[in-house]
Amino acid sequence: MTDPATRPYGTWPSPVTTALVAGKTIGLGSVQTDGEAVYWLETRPAEAGRTVLVRWTAAGGIRDVTPAPFDIGTRAHEYGGGAYAVSGNRVAFSHRPDGSLWIVTPGQAPRALSTVPGLRFADFAFSPEGTALFCVREDHRAPGEPLSTLVAFATDRDANPAEQAGQVLVAGPDFVSSPRPSPDGAWLAWIEWDHPAMPWDATRLRLGRLTPQDGTAALTDLRTLADDGASVIEPAWAGPTTLLAASDRDGWWNLLRWTVPDGAPEPVAPMHAEIGLPHWVFGQRSYQPLPDGTILAIAIKDGEARTLHLTGATARPVALGHPAQCPSMLADGSFAWLDTPPDGAPAIRHGRIDAPSHLLRAATTLGLAPGDIARAETIRFPLPDGRQTGHAFFYPPANSRFRGPADEKPPLIVMAHGGPTGRAGNAFAFKVQWWTSRGFAVVDVNYRGSTGFGRAYRRQLEGQWGVADVEDCIAACRHLIATGRVDPARIAIRGSSAGGLTVLLALAGSDLFAAGASLYGVTDLRALAQETHKFESRYLDSLVGPWPEDEATYLARSPLTQADAIRTPVLFLHGLADAVVPPAQAQAMADALARGNIPYAHYTFEGEAHGFRREETVRRALELELDFYGRIFGFTVPDVTERVVLAGEQGLCP
Repeated sequence: MTDPATRPYGTWPSPVTTALVAGKTIGLGSVQTDGEAVYWLETRPAEAGRTVLVRWTAAGGIRDVTPAPFDIGTRAHEYGGGAYAVSGNRVAFSHRPDGSLWIVTPGQAPRALSTVPGLRFADFAFSPEGTALFCVREDHRAPGEPLSTLVAFATDRDANPAEQAGQVLVAGPDFVSSPRPSPDGAWLAWIEWDHPAMPWDATRLRLGRLTPQDGTAALTDLRTLADDGASVIEPAWAGPTTLLAASDRDGWWNLLRWTVPDGAPEPVAPMHAEIGLPHWVFGQRSYQPLPDGTILAIAIKDGEARTLHLTGATARPVALGHPAQCPSMLADGSFAWLDTPPDGAPAIRHGRIDAPSHLLRAATTLGLAPGDIARAETIRFPLPDGRQTGHAFFYPPANSRFRGPADEKPPLIVMAHGGPTGRAGNAFAFKVQWWTSRGFAVVDVNYRGSTGFGRAYRRQLEGQWGVADVEDCIAACRHLIATGRVDPARIAIRGSSAGGLTVLLALAGSDLFAAGASLYGVTDLRALAQETHKFESRYLDSLVGPWPEDEATYLARSPLTQADAIRTPVLFLHGLADAVVPPAQAQAMADALARGNIPYAHYTFEGEAHGFRREETVRRALELELDFYGRIFGFTVPDVTERVVLAGEQGLCP
């Protein structure tokens, strides 16, 4: 093996190509099991981002369940999730393009349950016998905010026109989620909450008795099991009268157990770790009750996830790969899960606790040498108040064929995650490896407000969005500079969605950064408060302040009003079909930079919503951002098919 060649950082030819990232990599997720079968979703960039339901059995191998042109997904809450469910070899799913609801048995043609325009469905659950389907319905048929209800469908017959909207079971709350029937079909549990709370602020756990009614059911004997100002999420049944859910009433999302209908909640293996994630999408699964009365769970502590086997008050770490969500059990006691290791591509795996697993499907064949993969280093650093510690994952450059000059330090890409109530994880991600394999260092910051550190840490962003997150990103940079890890003259910051606001305010408030990239990012908080979708329309009440009473704060925290303080070039990438952060936000910010004669590049993508799914979009966005940094840092990027055009350089700014 030859020694690595010396070449300036940032210019290394990389095996992580656009073809590998966008063309040969499928998205994998939403693993479920049914008897001896494993199901999952595959998003295929080569098929214009279509998402397909796939089924595996030991006898039959891997088969597609949903034929073209079906595209599984839902736009409920805009972020979707929970787009299918399976029970007894029967699958219900949502068709993303029009929101229609279908049911299919593998090997047969799908059958429509609802094709009513303006309706969106998510978070499906079958009754124990499979003849009824419970789900969330989001109704956009009338002007104004959509109505969120729980509805039921009969699955064993074609729906007549009067039934195609579903039978309403729960109406009134601003939001509902997680309808979960008990194993004997006697009860239905669900979660609900109201504005201005977000589901990680305060929710209610509700219960009702199911009474059969014309092929579906009616709800009677309604009860509230939890309504104490905490966030209670992810209800799941451990038996006909035993209900579990995760609550952060004691500062961490931990499990509670109820004996229904009247039992008081009892803690299950309390710990200073999070069993639960923010309810951004439907269908998340952080734990699973097992037939023997124990529980398998994913617990996040200090931003890192562990798989635990809960027996009574004991939590035993177990070896079961690196699951993105809690593994799902098959009839023979084995498990299937989406594996997200730190040094390999995501994959669907199948195995048993503390035993070797086997591969069912890989997102891609990496073809990377071990030395080509950057692995996360957990770093801690002081925050400006001098009392707290910041959290981040640092990735040094990694390429088995190249090394940087001895007298040079690598450029740094700072990543600000979205949400902002979200988290940076340490699983292998092309959004990191794309940069590190070319000679960039990356730091992915879990700023105050991130999840995985307890409720108190999460709430530190309340009223401080655009302040605490920016301070933490700057503090991470200063720590890496002080420890000699990066080049202080070549630091860029990038972020998507809420992270875009962090990027732009960091550029306005600090001279540390040489460039920034905002991917479908927030630029005008006032416009966002008035234009965004229902799910997030009151999110800013806690992050910034009540609207419009705190308009002055909205103005002060909006990048658009601080554009004249930005002196470094900015790249904007935005989908024209984005309903979460409308594309006008990026356009307004680009126009403001143009008026100040600040170089910028602004690219839009037809048909892309909040996040990029199509192969051609992913390829182009990667290359444009890479060439942008090369232009700013003063080196030529090899093998780029399109060079970024900076408006200021072309004399386009007035």
